[in-house]
Amino acid sequence: MTYERSAVTPTISEEPWDSADGERLRGAMEAELAARYGIPDQETDKPTAQDVDVFLIARDAAGGAAGCGALRLLSDGTAEIKRMYVTPEARGTGVATGILRMLEEHACRRRLDVLHLTTGVEQPDAIRFYEREGYERTEGYGPYAGHPLAVCLARRLTRDENDNRSRAAGS
Repeated sequence: MTYERSAVTPTISEEPWDSADGERLRGAMEAELAARYGIPDQETDKPTAQDVDVFLIARDAAGGAAGCGALRLLSDGTAEIKRMYVTPEARGTGVATGILRMLEEHACRRRLDVLHLTTGVEQPDAIRFYEREGYERTEGYGPYAGHPLAVCLARRLTRDENDNRSRAAGS
């Protein structure tokens, strides 16, 4: 599959966590991370179908799964972005930005104020992407507090974003 490096808008929609494409994308993400870090998956707090509020899959014009992302609600009324992944051939095409925006819109509809996420020290491309999108580095949270490989980021959603996105969604 070849992608043009222009801003092609993918089709992004909610899909079941356990769909075949969802499992394939998450498996590819875990394999890439294991290769980058030289260790098998060490995550102890993996998201599941039971604790993910929404799971999105981006599809290209031919219907192929090009990326995914999930939102998990946290106990303090905030949420965590999980399983953001874009296939290597779709990177740089707007897929990640589209998924991130839809996750943010979902959080706004839930009237959440802060989105957290964790990436890692061996993922400078992800760190640059999130910082470019307005996420700022924060102290570690939950299982990532003090973790030497974790880079935690967060973005405060403004009241205007919440109000505008809620109106646009018809709520």
